[in-house]
Amino acid sequence: MTDFSTVQKNLTARGFAVRIFATGAQAAAYLDSVIDGKSVGFGGSATLDALGLYEALGKHNTVIWHWKQEAGPARRAAMQTDIYLSSANALAETGEIVNIDGAGNRVAATLFGHEKVYFVIGRNKLAATYDEAVRRARNVAAPQRARQLGKKTPCAVKLDRCYDCKSPERVCRALVTLWGPMMGMETEVLLVDEDLGL
Repeated sequence: MTDFSTVQKNLTARGFAVRIFATGAQAAAYLDSVIDGKSVGFGGSATLDALGLYEALGKHNTVIWHWKQEAGPARRAAMQTDIYLSSANALAETGEIVNIDGAGNRVAATLFGHEKVYFVIGRNKLAATYDEAVRRARNVAAPQRARQLGKKTPCAVKLDRCYDCKSPERVCRALVTLWGPMMGMETEVLLVDEDLGL
């Protein structure tokens, strides 16, 4: 069992609500039980996809996800939902949540406009320090995502690190760190004792 006590304490001190789950299935069941009759936007996330949340929540909510619907309109519509779901590219044990984005919809939606944002984060995203979390986001998660998307960037081809390239195919165009929940928007972090996503 992963010891989440340090990161839980630090996230809580920063103002995040925190819940810990042994499995992704338990985290998904929790979200399915607390989100009802709402409009729900999804950020691009292999974690959320693996947990089947789009299908489960779609049975009793209005769900919007650019991975499952026409991308342009869905990205815009998800910005105006009651609830927004995302994961993270990295989470520092010191409590910072780090995300990299290409189109900007995912990071933008975690910063403004919703009643509540949920982050579902597997144990593989944990890093000891903020600097290591940024390193993980740039050099592990982003290259894997670029390769997954079939990009020909140096990081996707070599799958070893970020080259800070100037390629038009670059998928990492912004890095956002949440030091705490944004004012006026409740944010809950679901820590899962499984490897989830990139």
